[in-house]
Amino acid sequence: MTPPWYVLGHQNPDADAICAAIGHAAYLKALGESDVVAARCGVVPPRVKIVLEKAGLEAPPLVDDVRPTAGSISRKSVVAVRQDDTFLMAYRLMVDHGIRAVPVLNNGGEIRGLLHFLDLLQLLLPPATDGRDVKLLRASLENIAATLGANDQFGAECINEEEDLIMMVGASSQDTVKRRLQVAKEEGNVYQYMVICGDRPVVHQRAVEYGARALLVTGGHSPDPELAARAKEEGIVILCTPHDTATAVKLALCARKVRNIISDDFMALASNRVVSRFSKEVSNSDQDLFPVVEAGTRRLMGVFSKSDLVDPPRTRLSLVDHNEFSQAVKGVEEAKIIEILDHHRLSGDLTTRDPVRFINEPVGSSSTIVARRFREKGLEPDASVALCLCAGLVSDTLNLTSPTTTEVDREMLRWLSALAGVDADEFAEAFFASGSLLLHANARAIVGTDRKEFNEEGVFLSLSQVEETSFKGLSNRKDELVEELERLRNDKGYDLCALMVTDIRRHDSTILAVGHDNLLMKLPFDRVATTEFSAPGVVSRKKQLFPAVCEAIRRMG
Repeated sequence: MTPPWYVLGHQNPDADAICAAIGHAAYLKALGESDVVAARCGVVPPRVKIVLEKAGLEAPPLVDDVRPTAGSISRKSVVAVRQDDTFLMAYRLMVDHGIRAVPVLNNGGEIRGLLHFLDLLQLLLPPATDGRDVKLLRASLENIAATLGANDQFGAECINEEEDLIMMVGASSQDTVKRRLQVAKEEGNVYQYMVICGDRPVVHQRAVEYGARALLVTGGHSPDPELAARAKEEGIVILCTPHDTATAVKLALCARKVRNIISDDFMALASNRVVSRFSKEVSNSDQDLFPVVEAGTRRLMGVFSKSDLVDPPRTRLSLVDHNEFSQAVKGVEEAKIIEILDHHRLSGDLTTRDPVRFINEPVGSSSTIVARRFREKGLEPDASVALCLCAGLVSDTLNLTSPTTTEVDREMLRWLSALAGVDADEFAEAFFASGSLLLHANARAIVGTDRKEFNEEGVFLSLSQVEETSFKGLSNRKDELVEELERLRNDKGYDLCALMVTDIRRHDSTILAVGHDNLLMKLPFDRVATTEFSAPGVVSRKKQLFPAVCEAIRRMG
């Protein structure tokens, strides 16, 4: 089974993370990678929602965990039997497919148990009673007739309800058969007897006389018509099969339903259970086949065996706009990283099992890198993708005014805006004027929409940024934003938790920060209140805020 291939930005994605993912997935598809999917591991920011609507694109699907799960390693094409299937049906199915175990389902498709090839022996070897020449069989006469290919037109009508039958082979002398039926009648269970014999009219007559439940005539023979009419009147079923008596006995046992042999003592795993969490439990189990069920139900979705845990298929990832595990989707350590496209510094603990394509360029946005890859291959993104890349580029470079902006960004924005059919300046103005977080979002969304984690020299940081066309509304929301920063810091254990609110028109920022006071005191910004700093000219988290925090950490000694 081919694992999925996602193009993903960082957690708490900003416009560049989502738009670069959309653009790079389109680029890979243009190169022939048809199974690649643009995705996200966080909420779509309001401005990006507006861009996607204008571009006529659906939001990328949310993928918040890429660890292999029971569902991802399971085989979806499953050979299964129903609980009301007969032994013969199950046996033939297992032989035809060369398998030793199958899941057993109820009529609603829910898992009831597992049936192993060896379990079928229990159906073929039912216990004897008191050493007598009888065999117990729980089955419906209708299933027995179907299994034997028997004609049931002579006696009473077959029913499809399971009964406890006692099979008696009428191969002994006529007197012995009579004596056994007499004993059964005295014991009060002759109505459970199914007498089995070939062309022995006297035995046929004794079975009907003593009130047996059924008469199974073997060898292709038929009963006397008058006897058959009497049997019908008395509710005795007569079956006529072409098989000989020995074969008929074996096949009759095969008419049992598998529900009579399965046990509910088995392990089934929910499809969303993570492989690394249950692999040891599965390895130590005597079970050899493991059903996978829909989370929250017992509906079968697939199966896997222990061998599937040796090297489970790993989700393939193309990471854009980040190169640190701390910022990546949950489970990235267990995924197969194909490539990384980024424009940030190299840091963190991202390691891979295999060599990967790593593209890291000193430009203003990851969308710029994606656009240049299109152009280098002589390809053009369609208008909708070009519009998204414009949004990512404009957002991360603050419409080419950020100190991170390069000539490559300017060139790519001109090219993309032409492909998208928009005026770059007008598009940027409309982009930043739309979807103000300060005016329309709650405090948690404001702090979390574009938030990145860093671990600098053992100091754990959370740095968020929102871009606004003015500081309008900020003064009324400072207290709740600081409260949200404190909550986040306490929940995650950050040493510093900060939110940079950037006025893209004035090129100024206000920074709200909570954390260790000795770190806050070292920040090179004008501290206007306990948790508020003024940062004129500071607009880039990557090139201005983060380096300033790193310098403060070093100055702490």
